Amino acid sequence: MNWQFWEAIFLGFSSGFVMCITLGAVFFALIRNSLDYGWTSGLRISLGVIICDSIFIFVALTGTSFIPNFPYFDTILRLGGAIFLTIMGINTIRKARVQETTAQPKRKFFRFLKYFSIGFTLNATNPANFIIWVSVSAYVKGVLKYALDLRIAYFVACLLAIFLTQVSIAFFAQRIKRFLNENVIMWINRVSGGVFVGTGVYLLYRQLEIWIMGH
Repeated sequence: MNWQFWEAIFLGFSSGFVMCITLGAVFFALIRNSLDYGWTSGLRISLGVIICDSIFIFVALTGTSFIPNFPYFDTILRLGGAIFLTIMGINTIRKARVQETTAQPKRKFFRFLKYFSIGFTLNATNPANFIIWVSVSAYVKGVLKYALDLRIAYFVACLLAIFLTQVSIAFFAQRIKRFLNENVIMWINRVSGGVFVGTGVYLLYRQLEIWIMGH
C-alpha cells in the first residue's frame, strides 16, 4: 500500500465526516428518533442512508448509461420528496411536545424496516445527494487522478465516516436525553419539523422553477 492509498482513505474519511455534520433532514431525523425510541433507531436510519449512498456511488462510478431513461423521473422524484418531507415535517411540528412514544411494530424485522426506510427515503428523495456524489466522483477521478481502486478506497472510507458519525450522533442524543427538559425537546422537534418542511418546500420551488424556465 503506497501513500496514495492512505491519502485516499484520509480524504474519504474527512469528506464523509463533513457531509454528515451538515444540519439537514437526516441529521434531525437521527436526533428526534434517537431521543424518542433509543439510539438503535438512529442506527437503522443510518443503515438506510448508507445503502442509498452506496447505490448513488455505484451509479456515479459506473456511469448512468445502463439506467433506463424514464420520462419525468426527476420530476416524480422531486415532487415525491417534497410531499414526503412536508407531511413528515408538519406531523413532527404538531407532535412537538413531549408525549408517550407511539407503539412500535412488535416484530424486529418490521421495526428495522420502519427506520431503515426513513433513512433511505430521506436520502433518496433529495436529488442534491446524487448530484453531490457524481460531483465528488468527477473530482476524485479528474482532479486527484485516482485510479479505480483508489476511488473505491476513497468512497468506502467516506461511507464508513458517514456511518460512524451518524451512529455517534444517535448514541449521544440518547445519552443526553436525561439532561434535556421538556421545553428543549419540544424545540428540537419543532426545528426538526421546520427543516423537513423547508427542504420539502425547496424541492417544490426547484420543480416550479424548472417548469417556468421550460416554458
